[in-house]
Amino acid sequence: MNKSKAINSIYYHMKPVIPRKFQIWMRSNVIRQKRLAYSETWPILEKAGEPPVRWSGWPDRKRFALVLTHDVDTAKGHANCPELMAIEKKLGFRSSFNFVPERYEVSPRLRTRLTDHGFEVGVHGLNHDGKLYKSESVFMNRSHRINQYLTDWNAVGFRSPAMHCKPEWIHHLNIEYDSSTFDTDPFEPGLSVNADTIFPFWVSGNSGSHGYMELPYTLPQDFTLFVLLKEKNIGIWKRKLEWIAEKGGMALMNTHPDYMNFNGANPGTGEFPAAYYFEFLYHIKKKYAGQYWQALPRDVASFCRKQISRKTRSNNDD
Repeated sequence: MNKSKAINSIYYHMKPVIPRKFQIWMRSNVIRQKRLAYSETWPILEKAGEPPVRWSGWPDRKRFALVLTHDVDTAKGHANCPELMAIEKKLGFRSSFNFVPERYEVSPRLRTRLTDHGFEVGVHGLNHDGKLYKSESVFMNRSHRINQYLTDWNAVGFRSPAMHCKPEWIHHLNIEYDSSTFDTDPFEPGLSVNADTIFPFWVSGNSGSHGYMELPYTLPQDFTLFVLLKEKNIGIWKRKLEWIAEKGGMALMNTHPDYMNFNGANPGTGEFPAAYYFEFLYHIKKKYAGQYWQALPRDVASFCRKQISRKTRSNNDD
């Protein structure tokens, strides 16, 4: 077992008995010490702005793509989904909500309400216990249940909890896209994969398995910014979005209703004002009106998969 995997195993073994406030304090101190060391590669990694070979751009010649996603980690986050959905509907946006099938009760009524209003539902691991990638046998055992939830929920997208990722194992899932990577994020654990790009990319199948589109998140996570780094404004989101727009990439957000405080009171431990998210969406709507393709991740995956097919045919003609 390598060092990062061993540390990850110990952390998740001890996590249930570590008070939440102390968990956040520990992670916050580690991340804030790392921040200066990675100032040249976070939140912007310049090489990640290079477009793929023969990239032909977004639909309708839009300047960049905007993809909104949410990981619903807990029952608290599940209860907050309607309020988050209302914020997005008010501003004319749609997003995907990734639920953990066996950590809390996922309401069929909520899932139906989301899809009926143009939102997407995805699968976020199975238990969110840090053990999905403990071994290939564990992953294979859980993959059967994950695939059943994908079928039952009519879902085509997956994201691993804690951004853990082993692409060669994810091939066992019946998905059209995965979103368990990022362009740059030095604060995620050692089992994560740094994709080094702000564009979707194809992950080829192996040993008879099928391929899938990978959609890395390219804007810093809300929990990292506002809970661990204790940022008091959305300046980093704005700066990163401006850079992504200049490069013509994909601005993919991963936020969590679990940590958003919707009642206007002082945020509790592990929370931040939901107003930050509303402010950012309003900023996008006003500053970049008409410049972005706002799409669900499944639609981005479908569009990019077709681009790959065209490039393959073109290469065969050369």
